[in-house]
Amino acid sequence: MPKYFTVEQANRTLPLVRRIVGDVVSTHRTLVERVEQCRCLDPDSPDLEPERRRLTEEIDELTHTVNRFIGELHELGVLFKGFEVGLVDFYAMMDGRPVFLCWELDEDQIEWWHELDGGFAGRQRLPAHLLSESS
Repeated sequence: MPKYFTVEQANRTLPLVRRIVGDVVSTHRTLVERVEQCRCLDPDSPDLEPERRRLTEEIDELTHTVNRFIGELHELGVLFKGFEVGLVDFYAMMDGRPVFLCWELDEDQIEWWHELDGGFAGRQRLPAHLLSESS
């Protein structure tokens, strides 16, 4: 059963969510770099096996860390949606139906929403009365 947030409740969680999402994005960026480094190693070179092993261990650790951070968000009731911009959704009710409040890492507060099946492309600005309630 999802946790439903008001705009005010979601905004109150943002300091913690912002830190976790920042950690996810940063750690994921490092993970992608390590995967690329590992991919560039010549698989036929036995001399590179220690480096390949080291990178593989680091990739496993970074993957575990990213998954742990995403798990922390889920425990808060927040759905992680995107590594590039640090996109998350909060379940909410609007006009008697479930929707997502939508937030990305570089935004100061929650100002957007979309239908559950609408995705980022369907983002719409929150109605003024909901924005003023959360200020």
